[in-house]
Amino acid sequence: MTKPCVLLFLFLATCLSAQADPGYYVVTVYDNKDEKSLDYRYWTVKSAKGPEIIWPELGFGYGVNSRWYTELYASAIGTSKSDLKLSTWNWQNDYQLTQGQYPFDLALHTNFIRPHDTANGYAFEFGPALQTDIGKLQLNGNVFFEHSFATEESYGDGHSNAAQMKYQWQVKYRWMPALQIGLQGFGELGDWDHWVARDRQSHRVGPAVFGSLALTPSTTFKYQAAYLTGSVYSKHADMFTMRLQLLF
Repeated sequence: MTKPCVLLFLFLATCLSAQADPGYYVVTVYDNKDEKSLDYRYWTVKSAKGPEIIWPELGFGYGVNSRWYTELYASAIGTSKSDLKLSTWNWQNDYQLTQGQYPFDLALHTNFIRPHDTANGYAFEFGPALQTDIGKLQLNGNVFFEHSFATEESYGDGHSNAAQMKYQWQVKYRWMPALQIGLQGFGELGDWDHWVARDRQSHRVGPAVFGSLALTPSTTFKYQAAYLTGSVYSKHADMFTMRLQLLF
């Protein structure tokens, strides 16, 4: 790997470690009481001047009741399968605040992130997740805030301790259970109360596909994948995201 590639990789890894490794999939609101899931996520970042960085994630989720979904998953990072290193442990909880009494559903999303290297501190992500349906269209819009509880050494000079603001949205056309199509978008804006300049923000958008297949009366396989293009922490990059779930 050339020196410029190494420097770019270290820059991206440092940025993402400081703000936790954000799994790029859209948090959705739905009732999955008593449902268990094996969850595999895989996403990549590829810039024009550096190596592709990959993040595989593996987790186990459970629908505690009709309102509360919880999941524990691990995230790794590397530039190839041979140099992957454990990055973070994550405990995600999504709690539905409404269930059909309004034209939209609202949930509270939280995620506690513990880096494998605890010298980088901890992070907590939280915020509202909204969903509504218009015919066969499902619309999602989420705004999340991420606060890092890090040591002064891990912040570095000039690093803000304010909660970071990010968003995600999704439009999905539910054509048939096995194949649905849509668009996804993600972005990071900087401090929640003082966004960074436009050229330093991150914004990505791209097409997505989804689907589910019933394997047995009590077991379902779900998939989703998206190809996103735009900027990642002010650097132009392309992203591929994939999520595979076995629900039982």
